[in-house]
Order: sequence, then structure tokens, then C-alpha cells
Amino acid sequence: MSYPYQIKSFHEYKTEYEKSIEDPAGFWGSIAEHFTWRRKWDEVVNWNFKEPKVEWFKGAKLNITENCLDRYLESRGNQPAIIWEPNDPEEHHRTLTYRKLHEKVCQFAHVLKNNGVKKGDRVCIYMGMIPELAIAVLATARIGAIHSVIFGGFSAQSIADRLEDAQAEYIVTCDGAYRGAKDIPLKSVIDDALIGNKTVKKVIVCTRTRTPVSMLKGRDLWWEEEMKQVEEKGLNYIEAEEMDAEDPLFILYTSGSTGKPKGVVHSCAGYMLFTNYTFVNVFQYQTGQIHFCTADIGWITGHSYIVYGPLSAGATSLMFEGVPTWPDAGRFWDIVDKYKVNILYTAPTAIRSLMGFGLGPLQNKDLSSLKVLGTVGEPINEEAWHWYDEHVGKKKCPIVDTWWQTETGGILISNLAGITPAKPSWATLPLPGVQPILVDEKGNEITEAVDGITSGNLCIKAPWPSIIRTTYGDHERCRVNYFATYENLYFTGDGALKDTEGFYRITGRVDDVLNVSGHRIGTAEVENAINMHAGVVESAVVGYPHDIKGQGIYAYVIYNGTHMDDQSLTRKDILQTVTRVIGPIAKPDKIQFVGGLPKTRSGKIMRRILRKIAEGEVQSLGDTSTLLDPGVVDEIRDGRL
Repeated sequence: MSYPYQIKSFHEYKTEYEKSIEDPAGFWGSIAEHFTWRRKWDEVVNWNFKEPKVEWFKGAKLNITENCLDRYLESRGNQPAIIWEPNDPEEHHRTLTYRKLHEKVCQFAHVLKNNGVKKGDRVCIYMGMIPELAIAVLATARIGAIHSVIFGGFSAQSIADRLEDAQAEYIVTCDGAYRGAKDIPLKSVIDDALIGNKTVKKVIVCTRTRTPVSMLKGRDLWWEEEMKQVEEKGLNYIEAEEMDAEDPLFILYTSGSTGKPKGVVHSCAGYMLFTNYTFVNVFQYQTGQIHFCTADIGWITGHSYIVYGPLSAGATSLMFEGVPTWPDAGRFWDIVDKYKVNILYTAPTAIRSLMGFGLGPLQNKDLSSLKVLGTVGEPINEEAWHWYDEHVGKKKCPIVDTWWQTETGGILISNLAGITPAKPSWATLPLPGVQPILVDEKGNEITEAVDGITSGNLCIKAPWPSIIRTTYGDHERCRVNYFATYENLYFTGDGALKDTEGFYRITGRVDDVLNVSGHRIGTAEVENAINMHAGVVESAVVGYPHDIKGQGIYAYVIYNGTHMDDQSLTRKDILQTVTRVIGPIAKPDKIQFVGGLPKTRSGKIMRRILRKIAEGEVQSLGDTSTLLDPGVVDEIRDGRL
């Protein structure tokens, strides 16, 4: 199968981009013709950023699962849709063909309906990375309910907050989950989260770890028993619910600056179209290729580039239950070798972590099947980019450095693999339909360049199909967060640079931009420089009040090189590196050596915590239970300089 809208040359990219800006309705309308609709649209796009209100394909009717499953049953029913690699490499992997996945989704959709789930109901999914997670997501969408996946590592309190905000009545979970050497007791966490909950009616529990669990009569049900009843009745098909283009598809919670989670809402049609379009174009996907996105489905990357993007394109998506360093640091390379993976899409955090183990884990691993490498989640530093390029891609694989957000639904700025130019640590060019603009604090467009580089706050001038529609139950919060800072613009919250070729480089959150002696310095820039030092594994930089400079630079550094017996010499070496890479203005005032950094499950560093420790506010660090390793915080706090 070829994709008529797959861009094949740099010239074609420029032509398509122009078309998408001059005539967005014509551009996206023609792409939409390649999908399955119950009813076509009356109008392609209607928007204003004041309210904000955005509508794509108004009047159209569809169901996203018909576009991910039903339309491929004849042409590729026996092709693998999902290949699942378990946590334990000794355990047998599973392959679900398009036909088998369709059947399982329909069966579980019956289970949901049998238990009272209706169109518009919120179903909270809290599971490990097993195929049943993807099945639950698609089954929910098939009957028109709204899924809200919560990463299988969040604390009971975090889940309780999300359940309350979504007013969810149904939960799908597992007895437990495997993650590296750990067993996570998911069901007992759900039980704790449900203490005092008044809305949840049913909890469906899938067996994975055989951890003993408490099952409450009338509320808790076993996945296997429910599915067996459906199978015995031969209910292998269910008609997909007809959805309006703008009906909500899912809610995904992202941490807000206030600490209260924001429920980002994405709608059916626009999200489907844009995840498909970006998947096919950014990765230059070819029929039959194996696409391995290492993210968790509890994160937007997993929604868009494990489930909806690949499946709507009839692709084969590889899903991994474990972690990159267990049972050893060669796990990713084993998986690439075992399944002959063609596309590897992972986070810079994972790459930097694996760099720390040296080249040993890569030896004797056949990585020749790889065609495209990708990074997601944060700006990638140059050293990690080159390591990935040389040692994983063998300098034969384009690296797509993708920039996007939970709120954007899909990739907004990235090179297209092998089609448009790459530039290490630069996200490069916007996707068709995406109109970036750099503005100053007052919202005026910045056109003045210094040494060929323009710098400012990154906004987008017009909507793309998968833009956030609202924050669940609180539209005003959506307006204030994304549309009120600058008039008629979507504000990304990120700072960026733009070069003479129109390439963009994301410098990090604007609230992570330091103002040192009147100079604006992006934390990502300082981290990039520190990470270039040979012994540094990873670093995180925050600002703290400084009597003379206004803001000082505080660096937390994970180090595994030589000289560690002499910390002051190592600090001087790192300062010398930063001076060489950026200049003396960016030298950290304090460098604290740490064993780890406080990270969320998706690999995002929680700078709020690091900032508070640097500022000496060590008593009010807030909830740290959602971190991958909360113990790291105590070590950092105790070692504060």
C-alpha cells in the first residue's frame, strides 16, 4: 500500500507546505479523502483562538477504529498489527494480526457494553504495557466512550485526582505489572485510589503477574472471565459507534504548573488525520516495516505513535513491556536484532542512559535492519545525537528529531527522514499545516537576527487538525494556559531559535530560561554543554536567586568519569567545558554531583523540585510519588550545596 500524501522530495515538501498554508481547507480536505467516513464534512476547518474554538471536518461522522482496523481486514488481515515483547526476554512474545486485534477489540467492546459503558462515558485505563492495554483503548473508542490512560506507575493519590476530574465510572487495570526487576501492584494501587470515590461502578482486572488481589463483589470483575462469556456467545463483532468529528476521543492528563493535573482533550477526526499524516511522513513509513516506539501508552507518544498513527496507516507496531537497561543495557539492541526493527523512536534520556554503559552492549547485535531513528520528549544534545547516529544508525539512518507536546497531539516540527535536511540538536522544519512564529514578551514577532539566529517564544499562528480542543471540565483553563498569553496565537510555553534556513531549535520551556546578568540562557543549552564533558552522563540546570546576577545557575550532574576522588577538579573541568561551548556567561555557579535526577515515568525531569531545592525551599517539594524513583529527591536535598 502506498500513501498518496507521503512526501518524496525536499522540493515536494516545500510545495506541500505552501499549499497547506495558502489553502488549509483544500490541503487537509484532500488528505481526508483517503479515510473511511460514515458521512463527509460540511466544512473542513472553522476556528478562532479567542474563545478558543477549533473545529475540523465539521458535520463529518466516523469511528476511528474502523480506520485503524476494519478497513485493513481484507487487504492485510494476516499482517501483524501489534508485536508484543514481554519484560522477561525468556517469556514468549505475542503477535496480534489485524484480524485478531479486530476480534479482540470487538470482544472487549462487548464486555464494556455488558457492564454498562455508554457513548461519552469516561473509562480510566491503568495497566502495564501489554497488548490488552491497546485492546482496551481501541474497544473504548469503538463504542464511543472516552478513554483516559493513566501511566502504570502513578501513585494512588494521582489516580484519585484524575478519576475525580474525569468523573470516570469505569476502570480497566491489571493485577500487577512487570517493569524491569520490579513488580508493580496495580490493582492494590487502584484500591487505594478508590477509597472515598463515589463515581466508579466497575473495575475490570486483567491477569498479568498473578499477584494476590482483593476483588470486591459487585464492583470488581476478571477480564478473562468477562471475555470468556463473550467468546462463548460467539460475539466477535460489534458495530462501531458513529461519532461526530469533534466528539472527544480521549483525555490525557499532563502535569500543570499549578500541580493540579490538566485533562487534555483530543477529538476523533482531526487527531486521527494528523497522527496518521505525521507518522507516514516523518518516519517515511513503508508497508511491512516494523515500527518500534519505546514509549509507554500512558504518554501521548504511545497514544499517537504506538496505537493510532501506525494502526491507521496499516503498519506493524512493536510494543515493549520492559525497560532499556534490564536485564542488561543491550535490551533495545536485542529487540532490534530479534524482530528486524526498521524504525526506532525513543527518548534522548534513554539514549544518554545507554551511552553511559559504553559500546559493549551494542557488540554482536545486528542493527542492519534499521532505516530510521527518531527522538522525542526533549531536545537532544549534540553528543547524544552523534552517538545515536554513529553507533546505532552506523551513519546510514536519518535521525528525526521530533518536537511536539501532549497538547499538539502529533509532531509539529521535525525533519522528514531522508527527505528534508537534518541538523544535530535542531528539530528543523515545521510539518505542513504548522505555522510557527517567534515572539517577544509582548507578543510582537521577532524578525531581527543576531549572527543569523532569531530567538524568541515559540507560538503557532493557526490550528492544525490535532490541536488541543479543551481541558476537560475547565475550558477557561485551556484558554488561559495556551491562548491568553499572546493574542490570536497558540503559545507552546517553549523558547526557540530559528536560523537563516528556517530551521527551529527548541531551547526548553520558557520558564526554564534563565536570565543571568540580563542574558537569556536556555537550560537545555547549558545542559547540552555540560553533557559534552567526557565523564558526564546527564545533567539538569535550574536558576536560583543570585545577589549580583539576579539569577545564578545551579547544575545537578550525574558523573561517572575519572577524577571523582577530586570533586573540585572535576567541577573546574566541567566549567571549562561550558566556557568553551557557550562562553563564561553560562558557567554554573554551583555544581552538585548526584546519583540520579527526579524524573516522571516518561523521562521528563521535574525541574520544579530541583528549582525548589536550589532555592533552599526544601520543606515544600509537593507530591513526589509520581516520580520514577522518589528516593532520588532525598539524596539531592541532603547533598544541597
